[in-house]
Amino acid sequence: MGAGGEDRAGEARPAAAAPPPVRMQKALWLSAATMASRVLGLLRDQLFAALVGANAFSDAFVTAFRIPNLLRDLFAEGALSSAFVPTFAETRAHRGEAEAWRLANTVVGLVLAVVGSLTLLGMLFAPQVVALMAPGYAPAQAALAAKLARVMMPFLLLVSLAAVSMGMLNAQSRFTAPALAPALFNVGSIAVGLGLWAAGWPPERAVVGWSFGTLVGGLLQLLAQSPSLRAAGFRLRPRLGRAALADPGVRRIGRLMGAAVVGLSATQVNIVVNTIFASHQERAVTWLNFAFRLMQLPLGVFGVAIATVATAGLAQRAAARDLAGVQETLGSAMRLVAFLNVPSAVGLMVLSRPIVALIYQHGRFTASDTAGTAGALLCYALGLYAYSAVKVFAPAFYALDEARVPVLGSVLGMASNVALNLALFPVLGYRGVALGTSLSATVNFAVLAIAWRARHGRLGGAGVYRQLLRVLGATGALAVAAWGAERALEGHLGAGHGLARQLALAFVPIAAGLAAYLAAARLLGVKELSDLAAAWRRRAARRRGARA
Repeated sequence: MGAGGEDRAGEARPAAAAPPPVRMQKALWLSAATMASRVLGLLRDQLFAALVGANAFSDAFVTAFRIPNLLRDLFAEGALSSAFVPTFAETRAHRGEAEAWRLANTVVGLVLAVVGSLTLLGMLFAPQVVALMAPGYAPAQAALAAKLARVMMPFLLLVSLAAVSMGMLNAQSRFTAPALAPALFNVGSIAVGLGLWAAGWPPERAVVGWSFGTLVGGLLQLLAQSPSLRAAGFRLRPRLGRAALADPGVRRIGRLMGAAVVGLSATQVNIVVNTIFASHQERAVTWLNFAFRLMQLPLGVFGVAIATVATAGLAQRAAARDLAGVQETLGSAMRLVAFLNVPSAVGLMVLSRPIVALIYQHGRFTASDTAGTAGALLCYALGLYAYSAVKVFAPAFYALDEARVPVLGSVLGMASNVALNLALFPVLGYRGVALGTSLSATVNFAVLAIAWRARHGRLGGAGVYRQLLRVLGATGALAVAAWGAERALEGHLGAGHGLARQLALAFVPIAAGLAAYLAAARLLGVKELSDLAAAWRRRAARRRGARA
């Protein structure tokens, strides 16, 4: 990509042709849509915990699901999305809508051929992959994990096609269907899980049925986006062959994907390394999985929502050769990340035990499992800001054809994760795995931030670091209020494990912490708070106007 806002002919393009920076209102709407999916995801996890518990069977399922899921993160929702969205946006802007659809159909054809082959290989070599990922499993547990992996491998192809659909819609700023599609994955899994619960299946049978429910959910996630794609003008006609592969858009996607796969593979290696260590400690794989899923709630609702909106804006501004607009969009996104994710991280740390107890401690999931999961959650939450920041920063480098930087960040993060696991696991056990993951994410973010400053200077909309300091100050008030409310309630309620007690110990401190954060943010002059209020007033005004 050329710098300085010039197009291919060397003529300056007006800044007005580019989209505005990340808007609070759009990010809030996408966050609300994502929230629906994440809440359903929590219900799905609740049902799984109650139905299966934390044991050898749940560990086997988690490991089996990671095989297609790691490949999905690597090829579909990772490298492919990062490469496809900016290329599709540029093709549409410079070569027309018809060429953009032709490019999309070529990518669909490649996904069917390449990912379909990977799916078959995964089914064939499932025992060997399980042996690599979980060397600490007993033979019977490893055999169960391989069986479950074979059932779930087609999930990879389904969600890869769903990721292409999501990319086409996001590149045209159509965010609603892609944000809601994962909710249907959860709906499918929950429906199957409720059937297993009603049938009274024991854990060893329930994990098999749950694996088939995963396939149902993946299919629903793909089908949910079809109406929006058709309305946008897409018609499914997969293309392959020499002429299709010679398309410059396909070549650009291949080039960006090659770099992205190298960079994102570091993240997948981290997960494999974490699983290798955790497989040597009973129930640790399940505890870490549930804790990471909880950490992903604010990451998905806020971090991914901001990153999705920002990525589309970055791709469009980069296609318009508007580097100043890229700077402004990235700076706006980073301020939103701090405003929303820093308090979320501290809240998860302070209230890890009551939150885990409320969500998971039901059915076959015991109090000792709550303690184990809470310990992992505290360590994972330390890396929430870094995780969210990487999801915003990395697409900016890809949009500017500077893919080597996120690759370097990922590789250094991977190396630090391996070193930290080796150092921390003998001392902290599974909690060392979670802490090493958070610290390695921080290393990755630091590399991206330093590289951006060196290559492109300060972010647009000065004040990112000053705003972060204000947010940290407001978050301190949140921590004190939440911790104090929890201590007071525990003393008042005494011992017990009822649902009413769990609800009080979770929601009252959350409400106290949120009130303290908003009050402190207002006193400290955090601008995003006023932006939030303004977006809410505009939305309310439109609703009143629609009713009138």
